Amino acid sequence: MKKLTKLHKKILRILKQLNQREYLHHFGPKKYNFCDHVIALLMMQVCKMSLRRIENFLISIEIRTPTYSALCKSRKKISISLWNFLLSQTANFENFSVAVDSTGFSRTNPSFHYVKRICREKPIKSYAKISALFDINKKKFISLKARVKPRHDIKDVNYLLKNKKVNLLIGDSAYDAESLFEKCFNKKIEVIVKVKKTSKRGFYRRKMLKNYSEEIYHQRSLIESGWSSVKRKCGGNVSGKNWKSINAEIYEKMICHNLNLIAN
Repeated sequence: MKKLTKLHKKILRILKQLNQREYLHHFGPKKYNFCDHVIALLMMQVCKMSLRRIENFLISIEIRTPTYSALCKSRKKISISLWNFLLSQTANFENFSVAVDSTGFSRTNPSFHYVKRICREKPIKSYAKISALFDINKKKFISLKARVKPRHDIKDVNYLLKNKKVNLLIGDSAYDAESLFEKCFNKKIEVIVKVKKTSKRGFYRRKMLKNYSEEIYHQRSLIESGWSSVKRKCGGNVSGKNWKSINAEIYEKMICHNLNLIAN
């Protein structure tokens, strides 16, 4: 109960900084505030519960919460810009070194024991792909991009670096692209990327290799620890069926991870 109370207070402090109207919809019934929706959605990820169960749980501990159907609709209505603002407020990013990487969150979560027991075929494995920037000093996620279908890692780098002042970018061989090196060189961003054995040409690639350090590159593993922490605390799957709900769930998981690292 004490942890839930602390998390509740942290969320309220961050929402006060958000220049957002008090209610989610201008023509709504004005029964629940915007913060009531956000708190319930974040609590759902922390407690690894469904929408119905989190409604019953928060009511039982006397926390004001909308109905499960209202929560389902509200997470689709909250815009990406609002989620980005909440993520940036929890990250407190200040021009530090970052690592870039991607992972997948399963879109199906069956019990394979019972799938085998009832003689059903194994479900087709599908996952939502997430790319993110990770502050290797504060161990927080500062930017992310979610996709319902798999795409190459290099596709999302431009979106992640947008409006972000970065000094050092660390990535694996999936980010070995001349276009990325050129963009980072123009923005005065030092890049440490593991170059593929078949990649030898490129003016900006050669410039990057002059400053390459194996010791700095191995700090990239910190983002793998970040992914592991998120999946252990908030689950490695998403329950949403469309892009908006899946995107909202991913942001909620990352925000909860950052909130756990904020000093009380």
